[in-house]
Amino acid sequence: MLALMTSCVSKKIYNDLETKLADLKKENRAISDENEALSASKKQLESDKEKLEKNLDDVNANLAKVKADLEAAKNKMKVMQDSYAALEKNSNEALEANMKKNRDLLAQLDAKAKALAAEQDKLNASAQQLKELQDLIAAKEAAMKKLKETLSKALNGFEGKGLTVEQKNGKVYVSMENKLLFNSGSWAVGPEGKKAIVEVGKVLGDNPDISVLIEGHTDNVPYEGSGPIADNWDLSTKRATAVVTILGENSKVNRQNLTAAGRSEYSPVASNASADGKAKNRRIEIILTPKLDEISKMLNDF
Repeated sequence: MLALMTSCVSKKIYNDLETKLADLKKENRAISDENEALSASKKQLESDKEKLEKNLDDVNANLAKVKADLEAAKNKMKVMQDSYAALEKNSNEALEANMKKNRDLLAQLDAKAKALAAEQDKLNASAQQLKELQDLIAAKEAAMKKLKETLSKALNGFEGKGLTVEQKNGKVYVSMENKLLFNSGSWAVGPEGKKAIVEVGKVLGDNPDISVLIEGHTDNVPYEGSGPIADNWDLSTKRATAVVTILGENSKVNRQNLTAAGRSEYSPVASNASADGKAKNRRIEIILTPKLDEISKMLNDF
């Protein structure tokens, strides 16, 4: 019987280790996927920056060439004008014929000079467009940084209560753990959580050009409650919608900018192997994104 008990305990330990190993592999895959996505975003931004810088270098090089060509054309025109002035002092027919040729050449040079000047104006306009695009991108980044600082200040009173504010990938993320917002299995927002959401709504009301995605997340424990909830997908969606409803109560918030989404258990930020990890995964994420219509239009105009 002692041997049998020892065998059972070892098998349980082995099974626990296998479960932990599977969880660690799942967490490792999730981290790898997130790292790949972040690397792709960084690579895309660096590629866009390199293209803009190359375009600006090309424009500056072309502009310098056009200026040099224009200066050469002006010099040639000056030579021809001096020659024409000298030829006009003579009245014989041969000189008259030469003068006609010179007039024609002057007309051609004048036309070329005007064409070069027009091309220079066009290149100047392209350089100005590139500068405006760079300024606009910088302004968007500065605006998101200021938005993050404003939100952090507005939500300072909820520090240590499961609420974080961070800026990454050009977006601002407000994450609220369920302990601040909901009771277990419920999608009704509690009083303290509603205060936090109302503060977010005040900031959004002052920033009407921000797109807002509200995502509901759960841990991997199956929903076992009764009532109108089917599963974790349903619960995460109803919780996201409840947050949207509170934000929409602020008349200054543009509801067209709000989107609710349920992610269930499939976008964890921690391992579900521990109670602390499960608590971190049960959350609402409010993702604030600047509208990029102006940037897209300017890129299409090139």
